[in-house]
Amino acid sequence: MTETTHLIGLLLGTEEDWPRAFETLVARLGPITDASGHRHRIATERMTIEPFDLRDRPPYELVIDRLAYWYYHPREWLKKVALMNDVYLLNSPFTFQSMEKHAAYCAMIRLGLKVPPTVLVPHKDPPDNSRFQYTAAKYNRQFDLAAIAERIGYPLFMKPYDGGQWIGVSRVRNRLELQRAYDASGRRLMHLQASVEDFDVFARSLSIGPETMVMKFRPELPMHDRYAVAHDFLSPGVGAEVLTISRLVNAFFRWEFNSCECLVRGTEVHPIDYANASPDVALTSLHYYFPWAMKTLLRWCTFCLVTGRRPRLDLDTRSYFEIGDRDELAYREKLAAYRKLIDDYFEADRYHDFCASRLAHVDELVLEWVDSYDFARLLVDTVRATYPAHEHERFIAHLRGLVGQWVREQGREPAWA
Repeated sequence: MTETTHLIGLLLGTEEDWPRAFETLVARLGPITDASGHRHRIATERMTIEPFDLRDRPPYELVIDRLAYWYYHPREWLKKVALMNDVYLLNSPFTFQSMEKHAAYCAMIRLGLKVPPTVLVPHKDPPDNSRFQYTAAKYNRQFDLAAIAERIGYPLFMKPYDGGQWIGVSRVRNRLELQRAYDASGRRLMHLQASVEDFDVFARSLSIGPETMVMKFRPELPMHDRYAVAHDFLSPGVGAEVLTISRLVNAFFRWEFNSCECLVRGTEVHPIDYANASPDVALTSLHYYFPWAMKTLLRWCTFCLVTGRRPRLDLDTRSYFEIGDRDELAYREKLAAYRKLIDDYFEADRYHDFCASRLAHVDELVLEWVDSYDFARLLVDTVRATYPAHEHERFIAHLRGLVGQWVREQGREPAWA
């Protein structure tokens, strides 16, 4: 029987928890036999940053990137291997070039999503360019920031057009806070965005390929408490809408490992943030949901490699706009039409069939590992690397309790409890 080994490159920064988890699960996966009887093995390798010849052929067939948003060198390597070598990248480095929320807002507004009113304002401080003063004096129009804010309505948020990790985000309640936030923004372009007040639920969705986990998010709490273990906290209709919005953003921009934030008020769903180059998959924050994230990442990467799924860098925006521009279609009808495009892009039926026929053992594999002392060591090591010594005992107990709840819901008592 013939056999092929597929190498996944891990382009990492400071993370250690989920890479160790993913590497362990890949090592335990074993060979996967496709419909023709050919066997496939998956392997991983942590990548290093070094000079690269543009004509070099990389050994990786798929790369999970967690670094290129912050650093130019790995970003340019990703663009090179995408253009020249057809390496499969979970997130397109071209549409994620700057993790730009501005383009995402524009596209989703045209598609009819309920994005809060948003205005882009020029940077407060001039760029370091000797020609800017002349150009600004001749062409830049004066504007009344306070009048713009009054038109949007207080409270509102000022936030970087391309930001992440809530850096530079300010909640603005009045004219004084508006000017203070704008003065502090420096050379960054900023959005002013209306606040969705009195919302019922903050939903944060993690999507990997065609699968999505919608979690109740509590941003006012410390990171280890923000993801509530809650089921059925959205009505079926609203839950389906949140799923569709999350996957729509991803299919549209060719992002296959991304998170989306929506505010739900009554039956209205308002997407507010959906461009995260490195979505949160930390054990210390996901806890209960961490096994799902690792299992889904394993399944999607395996599916892409074994089936020979080809990367699609070209954007089929016209197909989406032809739906979004049809005024005669109701909002729900547009969502249903988008869902067909989404499922086609992610090959949803083929993926789920593949998981059922080739990866049926993965559920038990992940459960066995999470219920092992190997996982318990990872949990302890992660806490020790994340928190000061006097908090170790508290957070070990906290994470054991939440992950242990997941294990119990799978029908067994944790061996390390």
